[in-house]
Amino acid sequence: MTLKSAINWLAVAAGLVAVWFYVGDKLSGVISKEKVVATVIEVAPPAVTVATVKEANFVETVLVTGSLVAREEVQVAPEVDGFKVVDIKVDQGDQVKKGDILAILVAETLDAQLAQNTASNARGDAAIAQAKSHITEVEARLSEANAALERARPLKKSGYMSESVFDQRQALARAATAQLAAARDALRAAEAEKDQTTAQRRELDWRRGNAEVRAPADGLISRRGARLGAIASSANSASEPLFRIIANGEIELDAEVSEAQVTKLKIGQTAKVVAAGGIEATGKIRLISPEIDPATRLGRVRIFLGAAANLRVGAFARGTIETAAARGLAVPVSAISYGPAGATLQKVVGGIVETTAVTTGLATEGIIEIKSGLNSGDVVVARAGTFLRNGDKVRAIPITEERVSTVE
Repeated sequence: MTLKSAINWLAVAAGLVAVWFYVGDKLSGVISKEKVVATVIEVAPPAVTVATVKEANFVETVLVTGSLVAREEVQVAPEVDGFKVVDIKVDQGDQVKKGDILAILVAETLDAQLAQNTASNARGDAAIAQAKSHITEVEARLSEANAALERARPLKKSGYMSESVFDQRQALARAATAQLAAARDALRAAEAEKDQTTAQRRELDWRRGNAEVRAPADGLISRRGARLGAIASSANSASEPLFRIIANGEIELDAEVSEAQVTKLKIGQTAKVVAAGGIEATGKIRLISPEIDPATRLGRVRIFLGAAANLRVGAFARGTIETAAARGLAVPVSAISYGPAGATLQKVVGGIVETTAVTTGLATEGIIEIKSGLNSGDVVVARAGTFLRNGDKVRAIPITEERVSTVE
């Protein structure tokens, strides 16, 4: 190797050594800086949505649903059975007054029976008159027989009348007495027969009067079952009545309510009812059923709405009943947790979570009343069940007013 070549190799080796030390120094600096950064960075606390406790108005309501029904439904059927309908005076939707004629039944048979009864009454009057005349006649004969008998008594004692003649006069008096008793019995029989025909007459008159089916009460015809030419059935049969009347046109809501809510209801409370189609009405609770259906766990209430022409029986409706009102501290309903110890929520104090027991009150529109355990201005976690524990550090993010009622 020449001197020149040796010098070149030494220069290359010196350059490589310089690069090695330079790169090593740089790498050492980077590693040192990463260690410093790793020791300086800390984990940020989790963010959590919070709400501020403030006063609010509470109106507790109970929602009920059901169908519109007649306050009192009157079923109209003829008192007489088996007669054909020959005329119908009203139809569904008509307003009627008590006593108005609704339908007319054929009455020819009744008219014939009335004529026959009139003849029977005339015969009865004649029989009574005849019996009375016969009594008068028999009384005269009896009087004559008794007089003859009385005249015969002294003659018999003095011997001027034979025993046989006296016995004849005595027999005539006894016969007249028996005839009088028979005549009086005949009169009583004739009078009894007349009473019977008179009673039949009253029944026939009643049946004839009921050949005109009349409204038993004021109201609205809700259904018509009468058909021309059909045979009308009486109220004692199981067939459809001729007419159904909503008494006085009064309607009410027959609604169902959960067993947990029914205890909050009282007779006389005001209810706002919305029927199908958005029709609104105001009513009052008229009746609360004392029973809970064991199958559905629902109770029943009747909300009286009165006469309302725009409401239809059978339509679905829902009612909202205000059961209580108050003003107090409010938090979102979603902030409350319930456990064996009762209701709790989590406050945020200085960025630290604190679990607090509270006493709740009324709830409305996504907020709930806090009766004890909080003060106005306290900050609480808006959503319970976020796996936060007592003492955890958090970063609070206030909930907006628009979201208070929608937090779940």
